[in-house]
Amino acid sequence: MNIKRNIIFALESRKKNGVPIVDNVPIRMRVVFASQRIEFTTGYRIDAAKWDANKQRVKNGCTNKLKQSAADINADLLRYYTILQEVFKEYEVQDIIPTMQEVKNAFNAKLKPEEGSEQDEKQKTFWGIYDEFTEDCGKQNNWTNSTYEKFAAVRNHIVDFCKEPTFALFNEDGLNDYVDFLRVRKDMRNSTIGKQIGFLKWFIRWAHKKGYHQNIAYDTFKPKLKNTPKKVIFLTWDELNRLREYSIPQNKQYLERVRDVFLFCCFTGLRYSDVYNLRTSDVKTDRIEITTVKTADSLIIELNKHSKAILEKYRDIHFEGNKVLPVISNQRMNEYLKELAELAGINETVRETYYRGNQRVDEVTPKYALLGTHAGRRTFICNALALGIPAQVVMKWTGHSDYKAMKPYIDIADDIKANAMSKFDQL
Repeated sequence: MNIKRNIIFALESRKKNGVPIVDNVPIRMRVVFASQRIEFTTGYRIDAAKWDANKQRVKNGCTNKLKQSAADINADLLRYYTILQEVFKEYEVQDIIPTMQEVKNAFNAKLKPEEGSEQDEKQKTFWGIYDEFTEDCGKQNNWTNSTYEKFAAVRNHIVDFCKEPTFALFNEDGLNDYVDFLRVRKDMRNSTIGKQIGFLKWFIRWAHKKGYHQNIAYDTFKPKLKNTPKKVIFLTWDELNRLREYSIPQNKQYLERVRDVFLFCCFTGLRYSDVYNLRTSDVKTDRIEITTVKTADSLIIELNKHSKAILEKYRDIHFEGNKVLPVISNQRMNEYLKELAELAGINETVRETYYRGNQRVDEVTPKYALLGTHAGRRTFICNALALGIPAQVVMKWTGHSDYKAMKPYIDIADDIKANAMSKFDQL
């Protein structure tokens, strides 16, 4: 049985004298299933300005009145979400649709087990240790919401592999079996399997250092997974101009703002998360000064005539939270961007090669179908290098700390230059 449910985190709606309360608002967890609705208190409060309604999480770097950090609060919200999913999965296995009270009781029992030795023992179980790992490493490394989500996915994969795993399970044979499981049952590419094994080894290594187990098979386990370098999807200067100059149909004017935001990324090198969080206070006369969401780097990015023109276009329009540009959700923007690029004729075929086990797979796809918001940042880097701007200068703008991450872009720039030289042969 599959119990359809929707788990939502939102701020409690409160008013005082008819005016919404926006300071120190309780965070609630709501679950809707089988025409039933349950409200849970999370025990946390946050100012409305510090809450990201789209991500349903506290904004990175924020704290509440009790000085509880976004990392701590968001880690607990993810824990509540995971526990609630476990409750429903257990009822699904039993082929039972629970009552609201049964869900509440099961959730509370998992959230607050009995005190004493039983609690101590629980903390030493595989999943108790996994929760400790995500909480500990999340705080130490200031994980973003996407990182917590990645490790929630890792947990789900392991559960599908074995309902009650142990560290002893992941000896060399067990790790090989897990690789086969990811390839055959989960139908993952080798590159994705490599990432999943890396995440698992990170957890097992951390647990070993903490003294929770003595199985060191992870240390020498290096599965042979054929891989090819990931294709860098970006727009050439000609494609960029084609997109910029395309006349958007009257019935698709919603694409105009998507294009402006994407072009701004193409001319500044900003990630989606940073252009989404760009505020009026970040924009100076001739530059942008930001602290990046992903890496917390402090960057100064000079403006050019293209990026200035986009900022000028929206200068007198007020957006919620003093945002500079009309940035929609990443998922919707990716969908609209593909639509826009297809209309603009960005349809050069791109061949991607990847492996599933030993099987080589070649896929040919039109470029518009591969475009996403991050292609804006890649476009900026590739075109900047092709224009002859030194790599170390580009790295100052993008926040890259070493040449290893820049090498794929430098190789592309070299190819662009070589092809450009061949044009002299046509004279």
